[in-house]
Amino acid sequence: MTHRIEARGITAGYGRTHVVEELSLKIETGRITALVGPNACGKSTLLKAVARLLPIAAGSVLLEGADIHSLPTRQVARRLGILPQSPIAPESITVGDLVWRGRHPHRRFGQRRTEADDAHIADALTATGTADLIDRPVDQLSGGQRQRVWIALALAQDTPTLLLDEPTTYLDIAHQIEVMDLLADLNERTGKTIVLVSHDLNQAALYASTVVAMRDGRIVRQGTPHEVLDEQTVAEVFGLDCVVVPHPRTDRPQIFPLGRRHLTQEN
Repeated sequence: MTHRIEARGITAGYGRTHVVEELSLKIETGRITALVGPNACGKSTLLKAVARLLPIAAGSVLLEGADIHSLPTRQVARRLGILPQSPIAPESITVGDLVWRGRHPHRRFGQRRTEADDAHIADALTATGTADLIDRPVDQLSGGQRQRVWIALALAQDTPTLLLDEPTTYLDIAHQIEVMDLLADLNERTGKTIVLVSHDLNQAALYASTVVAMRDGRIVRQGTPHEVLDEQTVAEVFGLDCVVVPHPRTDRPQIFPLGRRHLTQEN
């Protein structure tokens, strides 16, 4: 099977408002796919729809070839991990207890915590640099610390596919790169399929195998960073003038926006 997730002509939104309509997308197995586009273009809606967090009004979503809505919830949770935008933790829950919840899909009712559970939790905390926070209440952490703890929960779930809605939100630049390096290492080492929503075009270009550019609930362009992130597509998707140049070490495209001031100076 070449596609871990496939959306076929899906229509989804909120109430009577359709944000994405008759949209089709195939997510390649074992790759990092970045969804990019302006605010309210449908990136998060698409991610929720394929994760079964949002009902679809039409179409279908296939997870490893099976209709995701026909699969038992526990089975989906063992195959698909998701980090939504701005998740909310139960009041006063500690970091260790929150990350432990990532192991619940792998446990039978009443089953005690195992050494394997402890190992997955420890690995997730270490990978995200949050091991020293294990006894801290989540609601006492900074925004960046909380974001890394939520990523740890997603990693502890140990699914072959991860869906992440803006995983570097609230993080400073150093921690952003640490998280992106972590995801890239996971993808390379374990073959984990990763889909992430990103507002940072340069990070998407550096880390993603496939970039999906969206606007107004539709896919404008899809392909490698070189195929998608050019000056014409950035202008069409974001309404932004820019210069695109190759990264000096990776040769991947890097985008430099041009505001009105820079255009005036150039002329």
